[in-house]
Amino acid sequence: MAHLARSVASLRIAGDELVPEEVSLLLGAQPTHAQRKGQELPSKAGVRIASFGHWRLHAIETEPENLDAQVAEILGQLTSNLDVWQSLTSRYRVDLFCGWFMEGSNEGVCISPLTLQALGERGIELGLDIYAPDTNA
Repeated sequence: MAHLARSVASLRIAGDELVPEEVSLLLGAQPTHAQRKGQELPSKAGVRIASFGHWRLHAIETEPENLDAQVAEILGQLTSNLDVWQSLTSRYRVDLFCGWFMEGSNEGVCISPLTLQALGERGIELGLDIYAPDTNA
């Protein structure tokens, strides 16, 4: 099986009442990006108002895909205290967003049991966007 060509991954925590500084303190790390609901944010049209609170931590993009390494990179920066994770997942939407990019028509991926266990223990949902190769190029 040929591996997917490229992978991006981000841990995302979101909610109306989310306070990024609190999440950072609980997890023991700073986010790649964070916002509070109602915060003014720059946009192409000038300024937009954040409609919800958000805390994101990105992994390094991998080529070829290596989700196991990306999950290890993200979770390795954060607390392993499952009580903290239970608290966060009970109050906010928590997921690991992955973008998988194909170069060919038949590529695949395997995710290790340890990676799946680490996500499951923390209550982290796995979200996948899979992008087919651009046949118009």
